[in-house]
Amino acid sequence: MLTRVLYRLYEQRLLGDVLQHPRPRHLGLIQDGHRRYCRMVGLENFEDGYRLGGNKAEEVLCWCGELGIPLVTLWWLSTENLQRDLREVEAVLRVIDAKVVEWAEGGLARRLGLRMCPIGKLDLLPPATQEALERAEVATRHQNRMLLNVAVGYGGRQEIVDAIRRYLQHAAVQGFTLDETVGMLCPETLDKYLYTHECPDPDLIIRTSGEVRLSGFMLWQSAYSEFYFCDAYWPVFRKIDFLRAIRSYQQRGRRFGK
Repeated sequence: MLTRVLYRLYEQRLLGDVLQHPRPRHLGLIQDGHRRYCRMVGLENFEDGYRLGGNKAEEVLCWCGELGIPLVTLWWLSTENLQRDLREVEAVLRVIDAKVVEWAEGGLARRLGLRMCPIGKLDLLPPATQEALERAEVATRHQNRMLLNVAVGYGGRQEIVDAIRRYLQHAAVQGFTLDETVGMLCPETLDKYLYTHECPDPDLIIRTSGEVRLSGFMLWQSAYSEFYFCDAYWPVFRKIDFLRAIRSYQQRGRRFGK
């Protein structure tokens, strides 16, 4: 009981500190550690772990709403993850299908003013998942307080390849020569063809589970992002972990390469 009270007091102090300083405009979240958490607590069915992770994602979005963070990118499934055991992939997708529709139609989107935007190689996903993501996008397109990029079947390398491909296709349609196409290519040009072309780059990227790498998350957009790596597995990521990450970001001096 005493531990719970002290935890709550510390959380309130952290929150007060964080609210006194600018928060990230765009927060990227790499939700890692579901399977290791399942093994740690003896859950034989990974789907139970992914379901806990989905509930945690909802909590974290509410924390973002509390801080007034206007843009969140939630990485739920990578293109590489799609190569895992079929039963495991199907388990993840069932949770995603259920959660995005629940958020869109069950009240969370309305409470947070949440607009959902699926990003990734969506054509690689099963029809049921594509339909669930489209349904959520349509149902929330009128919301405008928080934009949520739902990254499913997403890989940073694939995004860059797709951006170059779309740029070349557009240039060909416009009738540009190869020399003209090459001459026009610059970072600002390619930005327009990314999945996140209407979004500012992430200010802060948080990864759970103790892994210290991006694993392909927003490779182009993260050039000047700040990173925070947390040991907690995603299903048990606490609010104090979240607030510590934000506070760490606020204490850094960002120079953007200058």
